[in-house]
Amino acid sequence: MDELLREAFRETAYHVNLDTLTWSTIRIDLPLPAELATVVGTRPWSFITAWNPQARRRPAQDNMAAQQALLTALKNQPAVSVYPAIGVGSGGWSEPSLFVVGADTTTMDALARHHRQLAYVHGQAGGAALLRELE
Repeated sequence: MDELLREAFRETAYHVNLDTLTWSTIRIDLPLPAELATVVGTRPWSFITAWNPQARRRPAQDNMAAQQALLTALKNQPAVSVYPAIGVGSGGWSEPSLFVVGADTTTMDALARHHRQLAYVHGQAGGAALLRELE
C-alpha cells in the first residue's frame, strides 16, 4: 500500500451506529470511545467493508452485493455481533461498513482477503485502533 493511501486510511473517521440515536467514532491510533469500549468488553473488534476492493471504485450494485455477502458471512460466525457503520474520508468519500465484535484477526483477515480489501481497522478490548494491512 502506498503512503498516500495509508494516510487516507489514517485520516478517515470510522463511524459506528450502536442504536437508533447513538453513533460513535473510531480513529486510528486512539482507544475506542467509551460507548464502544462498553460494547466490546474484552473481545476483539474490527471495522471492515466489502466496498471498492483494492481501493478501486466499482458500481454501487456490485458493492452492495459484496457487502451483503460479507454481512451474511459474519452473521454465520459464532458469538459475533455486527453493527452498521460508515467510513468517511477527508476527501468527501464514504463507504458503508460493518463494526464487528468477537471475530479474531484470522477470521477477519480471511474475509478481508476474500473481498480483496487492502486493510481494515481492528483492536482488542481497551487497546488502540490499529490499521491492519493485508499486503
